[in-house]
Amino acid sequence: MKDHVRVEPVALMPTSAGCAVFLGDGEKVIVFYIEPAIGASINAVMSGVKPPRPLTHDLFSQMLDAFGAEIERAVIVKTEGEVFYARLLLVAENEVMERKVVEMDARPSDCLALCVRQDAPIFVLRHVWDELKDMSDVLADLKNKAEGEAGEEL
Repeated sequence: MKDHVRVEPVALMPTSAGCAVFLGDGEKVIVFYIEPAIGASINAVMSGVKPPRPLTHDLFSQMLDAFGAEIERAVIVKTEGEVFYARLLLVAENEVMERKVVEMDARPSDCLALCVRQDAPIFVLRHVWDELKDMSDVLADLKNKAEGEAGEEL
């Protein structure tokens, strides 16, 4: 898949309007913004925190498991201004049906919330990746500022 760049969540940071999601490939980092509740849901899974009751993405993930389906991958396919678009690829195979692959339109935030739950890979189309600004320096500055503020509180 030369036309895809595999990315991982690098950081989730609260903002005044929601949550900033930083995705990176080890050389470059991009950012997009999501709703605070979905950011908290993603962060909980990444931190190993299990909610007392299933959240919406937990429920959807459990339903996929129950029907013999899994997330194969999520792909960020385009941007329009600050809006990101993604596709979610599901594979189902069970005693009732043969292997079936389904591709669905989905928000990147929902894709990420499901992928972290199912340990599924996340990609960005190469041409989209190449057009996005590298935010590595911004992330480093934010982390340094956060560490400095944490040190001042002690």
